[in-house]
Amino acid sequence: MTVFKLPDLGEGLSEAEIVRWHVKVGDHVLVDEPMLSIETAKAVVEVPAPASGTIVALHARPGDRIEIGAALMEFAPDAGETPSAAAPVAERHAVASVASADGGTVVGQMRAGEESDAVLEAANAVTRPRVRAVPAARALARSLGVDVSSVTGTGRGGSVTLSDIIGLGLPARNAPSKMHPAPVPALAGEPGDVEVLRSLRRAMAQSMALSRDSVMACSVFDDADLHRWRDGNDYTTRVLRAIAAGAQAEPGLNAWYDADSQSRTLFEHVHVGIAVDTADGLLVPVIRNVDQQSPAELRAELDRLKRAARERTVRSEELRHFTFMLSNFGMIAGRYATPVVVPPAVAILGTGRARRDVIATADGVETHARMPLSLTFDHRVVTGGEAVRFLGALIADLERPE
Repeated sequence: MTVFKLPDLGEGLSEAEIVRWHVKVGDHVLVDEPMLSIETAKAVVEVPAPASGTIVALHARPGDRIEIGAALMEFAPDAGETPSAAAPVAERHAVASVASADGGTVVGQMRAGEESDAVLEAANAVTRPRVRAVPAARALARSLGVDVSSVTGTGRGGSVTLSDIIGLGLPARNAPSKMHPAPVPALAGEPGDVEVLRSLRRAMAQSMALSRDSVMACSVFDDADLHRWRDGNDYTTRVLRAIAAGAQAEPGLNAWYDADSQSRTLFEHVHVGIAVDTADGLLVPVIRNVDQQSPAELRAELDRLKRAARERTVRSEELRHFTFMLSNFGMIAGRYATPVVVPPAVAILGTGRARRDVIATADGVETHARMPLSLTFDHRVVTGGEAVRFLGALIADLERPE
């Protein structure tokens, strides 16, 4: 009898939610055959069988939240097949089917080195116990080169906490500057529901904390005058094309920055992550090669990704490795904002609600349709001059008739 445990799928979270089982007790499964669907911080992921065998017991029901390393099921492997041999293949498929956020967040991607760590941990999910650690502690330990299994945990059930890692006395430049305050008690007599953050919202909280602690954000604002536009222009695809024009003028904003090595990577092609608001939280699917696609191709891909994001069917590879971000919040409301840069990317553009403004011209006063633009950039690696030249090129492209 073999116990199969929930592997670490590289999300940076400590648990996942069971969506549905594809098997039942008594079923025979083949290696790599999907056994269940789990919801991670980014997508619904299929977990394959680590070996061929017969299902003996299931240890979780749909809707249950299971910690990484907890028992999922028991099965009897077929004669001549051992999970230890089959697990690496099966778990690689599971790991490949989810994207790791930068630092374990929803709006980023797996840093170099982290993917191999996740694969190794997942590959051994059947054969060795996993040390329990809160996500922030695991991420900090990784950044410091600390083997989390060597740390004695003081948290609930012996889990390793952030304080345990900080207490090692190692340089911890990524550690929070202060501990989190105790939860605020509910107001006496006031109704209210306490909702524990989960899935996308928890990952979003981690992502925003990473940005706050890592990025020197600076924002510039301007407006694009759209009065020369002809009927039928598509706002979002025009903005995507303009981002490509801005990146061509100033490649430094279509880049990643690695603070550890003090280096930046400039990309030839523009891969734009578009923030999609869903009922469960924020997802950022990525439109690849924006600079090479036609307006019709951009619109088709944009519609497909938005639909997949809201239905939670977007593939994990479609959520990683953006080189620039776009927040089109003006589709709902709002004129200007200070969008948040998510490392390792160095810039994000926010587009506000377009409206008609009164404009003074050489011939008098006119009303023009204008689009508010908010560009936030990481001032550690992007200069103010680069940022405004990027924005200027973007506006020039937006103001073309078509």
